[in-house]
Amino acid sequence: MSNDVVFGFHAVSAILERTPADVLEIFALKDREDKRMQPLLQQARQAGISIQFCNRRTLDDMTGGQHQGIVAKARLSSGGNEADLAALLDSQTKPFLLVLDGVTDPHNLGAILRSADAAGVHAVIAPKDRSVKLTSVVRKVACGAAESVPFITVTNLARTLRQLQEAGVWVVGTAGETETLVYQADLQGPLALVLGAEGEGLRRLTRETCDVLVKIPMFGSVSSLNVSVATGICLFEAVRQRAQ
Repeated sequence: MSNDVVFGFHAVSAILERTPADVLEIFALKDREDKRMQPLLQQARQAGISIQFCNRRTLDDMTGGQHQGIVAKARLSSGGNEADLAALLDSQTKPFLLVLDGVTDPHNLGAILRSADAAGVHAVIAPKDRSVKLTSVVRKVACGAAESVPFITVTNLARTLRQLQEAGVWVVGTAGETETLVYQADLQGPLALVLGAEGEGLRRLTRETCDVLVKIPMFGSVSSLNVSVATGICLFEAVRQRAQ
């Protein structure tokens, strides 16, 4: 656990709802008393959390802006580890996992977590190195999903993928050079979808470890999609198939 700030209505609401004991203090924009602010402040008061009223510049200095007038100082988890992943696999008969190979942009990770929450993903897995962590920006963009979707970091991604395969999980990677469309792949069983870094795609060892590679068809002049958009498309194709 480390002390950090969470900002924005959705992110602050999520941490107050799920882990209020981890919230150390609330900082709110002075003289803002609208219908969005008051329920949050009431929730904080009921949990016995101190509230400081500040001017906009103070909140800007704490967050770099985009705080929507509400900031929480909190003890934040950096995510789970291999042991948490093993426990999750033991608890799920048909795990639905998302694996990110080197996503470094916090806005992309935040958007991905939001899509993962909407799709019912059991956990998001990423390597410890060369990947963005659960920063305040990630939590803001995720709109509460950073608190609801387990985020697991692992030391060796290829080894983790092999362990998933040994546990009966079908590992499906995305790569532009394959001929198989994501709509043609079987995504109904125990599943780990693997998406690569912005612009670079999957690393060679990650790509070679996957059971199958798929791609999203592209009909325009651009050659690839933003990783958060591609993630949403792949996740909800899996949702469609798994609902059948």
